[in-house]
Amino acid sequence: MQTSTTFDIAGMRIVRTLGVVRGITVRSPTISQGLLGGLKGIIGGNIGAYADMCEQARAQAFNLLIQHAQSLGANAVVGVRYESSDVGGAQSAATEVLCYGTAVVVAE
Repeated sequence: MQTSTTFDIAGMRIVRTLGVVRGITVRSPTISQGLLGGLKGIIGGNIGAYADMCEQARAQAFNLLIQHAQSLGANAVVGVRYESSDVGGAQSAATEVLCYGTAVVVAE
């Protein structure tokens, strides 16, 4: 499955547009990530535990996007974007990650 943040894929032509596809996940830090992140927040600097959690969420949202596109018969997704937001307030500390784009069929 080819993906692109642009609305075309070099050397290929879009022969059919199948519509918007998305992958969404909501993640919260594990207990250890929360503790390490809290300590690092006091000291300052990069919070690796949170960065790992965010990367896992992005990867999962991307994989769900690919699955959605494949279920429509696409062989590519163009215009891929990510968005994120906090969900549930301070008590849950969860983050929603949405990955979306346009499912297409491309040919040489």
